[in-house]
Amino acid sequence: MLLRIPVFAVFWLLLAASCGQAAAQDNPAPGRVSQCQAIAQGLPHAVFASYSVPPASLATGAVDDQVRITFLGHATFFIETPGGVSIATDFSGAYPPPYTPTVVTMNKAHPSHYTLSPDPDIKYVLHGWSDVPGEKARYNLTIGDTLIRNVTSDIRSGWGSGGFEKDANSIFIFEVAGLCIGHLGHLHFELNDTQYAEIGRLDVLMVPVDGGLTMGANSMSRVVKRLRSSLILPMHRVGPPLDQFLAMFGPDFDIAYAPTSSVTVSLKALPKKPLIYVLKGM
Repeated sequence: MLLRIPVFAVFWLLLAASCGQAAAQDNPAPGRVSQCQAIAQGLPHAVFASYSVPPASLATGAVDDQVRITFLGHATFFIETPGGVSIATDFSGAYPPPYTPTVVTMNKAHPSHYTLSPDPDIKYVLHGWSDVPGEKARYNLTIGDTLIRNVTSDIRSGWGSGGFEKDANSIFIFEVAGLCIGHLGHLHFELNDTQYAEIGRLDVLMVPVDGGLTMGANSMSRVVKRLRSSLILPMHRVGPPLDQFLAMFGPDFDIAYAPTSSVTVSLKALPKKPLIYVLKGM
């Protein structure tokens, strides 16, 4: 049977589909030049910028601004910037922030890391995977005072199946107030030299410590040691593996437990020695 659809109906269907895609982006500004990426003459010998000296190109007053980071649960942090941008990472809706965020980022590994029906009042919904088969998710956009970009990685598909999905996880990087803040997402495999170079410097690192649902403590600790961020915030804890993860670090790293679920960070106040800081609720 031939189904006849009026021309105006087709128009509205196409318009709704295009608006649904556009709403996730809402025409953000093109990304500015990253201050956090590696300066590399060639791989694998990448040279990273020092986190102890702010880039000269940054506005003088911006480096003193503070960013507030709150652990909401699982892999969801709530980032609040000096310019009023709010970001919920690996947002599934299960750990709601105190108010509607400007931006949410998501990863595909499990439903606890994403939702396909976010609050329509969220202005920017950034999937860490591409909705187009065979393509990578690519972000380099400026929202308010924050540059948001990503570096993709593969994930396992099906527990114990041996298969994998290419580029289905994104390491999201938020550059704001002179800081380079990175969220590893649901990282299943150790990073390669190209990925490290694409990531660049990370002053603050959000790292899963589940002991195997992502990577084991040995593998994850190697990633953390290579990135050598000033402030390391564990997340994605399942059972006791936090202790196993912490045991991987010697005297080159400090470990402390926060009295609250929030920490306020500024470029000038970063620890001189890498600090693994366990926020309350972890």
